[in-house]
Amino acid sequence: MPRFAANLTMMFSEWAFLDRFAAASEAGFAAVEFLFPYEHAPEEVARRLSDAKLEQALFNMPPGDWAKGERGIAALPGREAEFRASVDTALRYADATGVKRLHMMAGLADPRDPAAVATYLANARHAAERLGAKGLDLVLEPINGRNMPGYFLNDFGMAAGFVRAMGLPNVKLQFDIYHCQIIHGDVTMRLRALMPITGHVQIASVPSRHEPDGEELNHPFLFEELDRLGYDGFVGCEYIPRAGTLEGLGWFAPWRR
Repeated sequence: MPRFAANLTMMFSEWAFLDRFAAASEAGFAAVEFLFPYEHAPEEVARRLSDAKLEQALFNMPPGDWAKGERGIAALPGREAEFRASVDTALRYADATGVKRLHMMAGLADPRDPAAVATYLANARHAAERLGAKGLDLVLEPINGRNMPGYFLNDFGMAAGFVRAMGLPNVKLQFDIYHCQIIHGDVTMRLRALMPITGHVQIASVPSRHEPDGEELNHPFLFEELDRLGYDGFVGCEYIPRAGTLEGLGWFAPWRR
């Protein structure tokens, strides 16, 4: 049975961020994820998790200057020192929250640029070694170019190639079904092929990125497929509610805790 994690960056936006933990728990979620926790002290995030009896499924390492349009720095030559400092920051929050996997955002760069590729792989190895020492996984997520034009890691085959080339047991794929459908289609066959290297799954409807209850994809079938494939990780609900968050949770009713 899938274990769903509410994405608190996109869901429960009717509440202030730190109040979303309790709201997610009351709605029946046992776990949460979000993009970034860095505007709040790690101890406060940990307290909200504990008070709400939630598990932290995932969050991203610092992305550079998000407000100025940066979407990660891992593939940006010349930013290596900043990247290493960002790993230190993320690990402080990982220690506080007990999260077991962190996502490394690549940034806006040309995937055909050898310098960008070399920088990305070197930074990924550094992050994986630091995370591995604490028993954590590093996950790499392809993101579609419609939502994030110019993003370096924009292809599932490329991401899988990086995971396999590094050959590190704690480097895995973040399989966002929404992004896969937009980039490639044929989601089920890609799930079957890439499940051995998948460490986290995310969902949203296509093309709207709303609740996973219709449009192009048959989500009940995909949830059953995850069970058939033996996936026992979290399924992150990284979607934007059509209206209110609570009003859109009809799809989630069978899996409420």
